[in-house]
Amino acid sequence: MALNTTGSLPAEIKTFYDRTLLARAVPRFVHAQFGQQRSIRRASGKTIEFRRFDSLPAATTPLTEGTPPAGQSLSVTALTAALAQYGDVVFGTDQVLETAIDPILTETAELLGEQAGNSLDQIVRDVLVTGTNVQYANGRASRSAIVAGDVLSVAEIKKAVRTLKRVNARPAVDGDFIAIVHPDAVYDLMNDPDWKTPNQYAGAQRIFAGEIGRLYGVRFIETTNAKVWAGAGGGTPPADVYATLVIGADAYGVVTLEGNNLQTIYKPVGSGGTADPLDQKWSMGWKAYLAVKILNDNFMVRIEHTVS
Repeated sequence: MALNTTGSLPAEIKTFYDRTLLARAVPRFVHAQFGQQRSIRRASGKTIEFRRFDSLPAATTPLTEGTPPAGQSLSVTALTAALAQYGDVVFGTDQVLETAIDPILTETAELLGEQAGNSLDQIVRDVLVTGTNVQYANGRASRSAIVAGDVLSVAEIKKAVRTLKRVNARPAVDGDFIAIVHPDAVYDLMNDPDWKTPNQYAGAQRIFAGEIGRLYGVRFIETTNAKVWAGAGGGTPPADVYATLVIGADAYGVVTLEGNNLQTIYKPVGSGGTADPLDQKWSMGWKAYLAVKILNDNFMVRIEHTVS
């Protein structure tokens, strides 16, 4: 008896493709949340100037009767930031759209949106970690001296808060400072008996993207985009060094272009004119304007440490 099997008819046995595509693992985009948000009006140039009046010293000497004091001179610090444009694009052919079994344009739009958010978050982060107010775990002298065991501890968090309070930094939100922390690092804090999860303290307070808990006046924002310097520490092999940013109010500014914060741009098949005479190509991309500026180094502490 001639028996037709899957082995004898290989051309008829195709791979089944699940049309529900797998979800992609993407980091949380959190770094821009706690800066001063500014925008530059269109047709108003690319550079913004932040200004800060310096505090006056305390007046503790008694006045002499009938004699006014000498008076104080005002001092203003100006900081500038220039917008830069960022973006990327995906190109495709008409045949991809006409023959692919997956929704190419939908998936491409989602991928580009994820890429845009991830890119802009890392751009903000890379400016913030250049701050000069640095605390090395366990009192180490430098990044290269940090070794295994120099983890993020409750004591390090308390020390960073003390540093901010000493310079009269105001809390970032609702009376609390903010810490942006990597999941590997927060592991070393969550066993503290005073650790509170958002449902234990939220009430009427806003819960921010990535927020996972509160400890000793600091609310923790978790992201895999937290800065890690691979192999930058000491030991054998050299330890990876993590950055935890403890932030007060007005530490930095984030600037966009008014009405043009983030654009997705799609050029369909047939839009290319003589550059695409047979209507064979399409493109989809994004672009955004962004500037980031540290406004006061004293209002942000970068703790550098390892993890368990």
